[in-house]
Amino acid sequence: MKKDTLTDWEINKVLAKIKDPKFMAIFLKDLLTPAELAEIKRRLSIVKLLHQGLPQRVVAKKLKIAIATITRGARMLKNPQGGFNQILKLKP
Repeated sequence: MKKDTLTDWEINKVLAKIKDPKFMAIFLKDLLTPAELAEIKRRLSIVKLLHQGLPQRVVAKKLKIAIATITRGARMLKNPQGGFNQILKLKP
């Protein structure tokens, strides 16, 4: 690893400092490409729909994506201590 590369811990600390949703949106727009941001939105949409109880095939059809794309989100939701489940527990 290069000396000037941030560690996961440092990245987590930067993100955890941001409490304002508007500031987070600005920061993510600066940090990510439009395609990367769209992919994050798509992944969160997948997980949200799966969490609501929709079957994988219904989610795939609704979002117009391949069923294989849904599989990772479904697998991550099986871990009750995982990040997706933790974030879904938070109140909006």
